[in-house]
Amino acid sequence: MKDGAQSVIVELPHLTPERRTPSLMKTITQEMKYRQSLIKYAEKHGVSNATRKYNKCRSYIYFWIRRYDGTLESLACRSRRPHHHPNEHTPAEIELIQNMRKRNPRLGLLEFWHRLRNRGYKRRPESLFRLMKRLGMFESNKKPSPKYIPKPYEQMTRPGERVQIDVKVVPRRCIKDVDKELKLYQYTAIDEYSRLRYLGAYQEQSTYSSSDFLRKVVVYFKRQGIRIECVQTDNGLEFTNRFSSSKRNLKSLFEKTVDELGIKHKLIRPYTPRHNGKVERSHREDLKRFYNSHSFFSFNDFDKQLAKYLRRSNNIPMRPLGWIAPHIFLKNYFVQYV
Repeated sequence: MKDGAQSVIVELPHLTPERRTPSLMKTITQEMKYRQSLIKYAEKHGVSNATRKYNKCRSYIYFWIRRYDGTLESLACRSRRPHHHPNEHTPAEIELIQNMRKRNPRLGLLEFWHRLRNRGYKRRPESLFRLMKRLGMFESNKKPSPKYIPKPYEQMTRPGERVQIDVKVVPRRCIKDVDKELKLYQYTAIDEYSRLRYLGAYQEQSTYSSSDFLRKVVVYFKRQGIRIECVQTDNGLEFTNRFSSSKRNLKSLFEKTVDELGIKHKLIRPYTPRHNGKVERSHREDLKRFYNSHSFFSFNDFDKQLAKYLRRSNNIPMRPLGWIAPHIFLKNYFVQYV
C-alpha cells in the first residue's frame, strides 16, 4: 500500500494546477478526470485511504463528493462571482432605461439621467453609465487618446470672477436656407465658477458682434446677481488686434467696450484653446445636444431656437457642481453667502 501510494504521488504533479499545460481546455479536462478518479477511489476504499493515496485533505474530498452527480462536467470549477447584488438595478429600472433610450437615442448621459430622475429614477449617473455600458447602449469604438496631464489651474472663488467668451460656427448642414451664403455664429459666455451660460445668435463674426454680445452678457449676468470682473478670450480678430498686421497698435471695438464697462480683459496663450477649456467643452456639448438634431431656416429661426436651448442648457445638472444645474447652484450660493 505504501509503495503504491508513493508511485501515485509521483504521477500526480502532472495533473495539479501548478504544472498546467499550455492548452487551458486540456488542463481543465485533466483536473476534472483527476477529481473523478479520486472520488471513485474514495467510494471503493474509503475517504481515509483516499487522503493518504492522493495527498488531499478530507474536506477537499467531501466537497467534490457532494458536487459530483455522475458527470464529468459537474467536477469543473465554477465561477465565484455572485449571481445577484442587493443594490443592483431592478427589472423595472432596466425596462425604464431601455424604453427611454429607444425614444432618445442621441441624448447625452447627463440629460438622459436628468429625464430619468423626473420619472422616479433614484440612482447616481455613475451607476447609470455602468449599466448602459454593460447593455451596449454606447456606440463608441474610438481608440483611447494619450492621457493629457494638465497643469495646476487657478480655481475661481466667486461668480463673475472670470467669464470665458468664444465663438462657434454653426455647421453648414444645419442651415436649410435657400441663400447659400447665409452664415450663422453662436457667441458663448460661461461663468467659470457657476458654469452659468449666455448664448447669442449673430450673422457675422466681427469685433462689432463681439462688442454687442459683451453688453448683452453684462446685462444678463447682472439680472442673475453677478458682476463680471474679468473676461477671457482667445486671440481672434473679433476680440483683439494683437496679431493684426495693420492695426496692432489700435484697440478693437471689443477692447474699447471692455474698458468702458470697467472689466479686465485676459487673452489666452496663442494656439492653446484648452486654456479656454470650459467654453470649448460647452461647445462640444452644444454639438451633441443641439446642432446634431436641429435645423434652421433663417436667422430669426436660429435666434428663437437658440434662446430656447439656452434655458434648457442652464438647467442640466453638471458634475463639477455636484450634479446640480447652474441656475440652482447659483441660487444656493447667494442663499449661503449673500
